Amino acid sequence: MKLSVCFDAVFFRGDPVESIKAVKEAGCNSVEFWHWRDKDIESIKKTVNELQMEIVAIMTDKVSLTDPKFRDEYVKKCSETIQVAKDLGSNLVITTVGDEILGVPRDIQHQSIVDGLKQCAPMFEEAGITLIIEPLNVKVDLYHKDYYLWSSEEAFQIIEEVGSPNVKVLYDVYHQQISEGNLINTITKNIDKIGHIHGAGHPGRNEITSGEINYKAVIDAIKGTSYQGYFGLEYTPTSKDLSEAIRTAERFLS
Repeated sequence: MKLSVCFDAVFFRGDPVESIKAVKEAGCNSVEFWHWRDKDIESIKKTVNELQMEIVAIMTDKVSLTDPKFRDEYVKKCSETIQVAKDLGSNLVITTVGDEILGVPRDIQHQSIVDGLKQCAPMFEEAGITLIIEPLNVKVDLYHKDYYLWSSEEAFQIIEEVGSPNVKVLYDVYHQQISEGNLINTITKNIDKIGHIHGAGHPGRNEITSGEINYKAVIDAIKGTSYQGYFGLEYTPTSKDLSEAIRTAERFLS
């Protein structure tokens, strides 16, 4: 298991190039970021290559999967994101599923998500890239309080129904501690359906050494599974010494 850093969250300097350099200076060679359309992809690619770094994951556009009327747009955006991911050498594309639609039964929205992902799966399989769906909490971070997918159990069920090796779950330890807890059992039982892992402390969404989550225990449990992916830091820093957070995470991972 290797460490990655979401520079949009942890090391953002206003300019992606400077953010990437800050991650390198702090001691990590793997980065990920959120939306790509507002970034100079060629500059990012050039910087990463010069610094001998790698881009682990990028995010596709936030287009609803819960509402089938947006299906064609979602597929189109995924196709465009695949091309960018290939250009950057990224093997993961993060996706959200959209907000819950009031008045529409959840099973109907669930099926719409499955159908949309099934339609996209062959593109990702052909490209050798994995699409990862992310459950988010709806209790604390209220800017996504209406988000449909908060349950990891439902997320894993969606993956089962899609049935593609290139569609998995982004398991964010921070979000799932808020939503349901039972972290170690959930992760280890479903590790084959997890394509990426994120971490932040709770409460506060700060360093992984803050708050109630015992990240050393969680990471030790993951190390005991077949998981060969990345553990991504995605938090709001409270300390100016960002290298210390990376050293701590690397120590947990080693």
